[in-house]
Amino acid sequence: MFTSVLMIEKPLTSVDVEFVTTLHGDEGVSFIVLMQPRGDQADVLLRAIDDVAMGELKEAAREGDEPEGKEALGPAGLALEHSLRALREAGCEAVGQVVEEHPLDKMRSVVEESEADEVIVLTAPHYVEEFFHRDWASRARHKVGVPVLKLFAHSE
Repeated sequence: MFTSVLMIEKPLTSVDVEFVTTLHGDEGVSFIVLMQPRGDQADVLLRAIDDVAMGELKEAAREGDEPEGKEALGPAGLALEHSLRALREAGCEAVGQVVEEHPLDKMRSVVEESEADEVIVLTAPHYVEEFFHRDWASRARHKVGVPVLKLFAHSE
């Protein structure tokens, strides 16, 4: 059984589920999903710049309307449950948790405890953070000790 730690920011779409569950062909995959809610570590200005860069001006204007910090834990929990159910329905083992503090430290400890084979970071593009190598995948590569694959999430 191949074990993947999967870090997400939003609920998995059906396209995301198909993509991550078929990465290793017919080999069985077990997922440990870490749901990263919006919080203080995600700068509103950087997200707005990313939205503008992607031509999503309406999204940029609504950045301040999204729940953050403790207010984001409820929606994150629902997104996690949806994602775990979708992975299980696709035939994979899946457990997970909402990450409340220090996501990279949590990722490293989960990788060590589970003896995971890889980390998959599935996020929307974050152009500013990626340019400066401050995105989750770039930072995780220096912390977790296993291969880190960065994928862009789909929207439905």
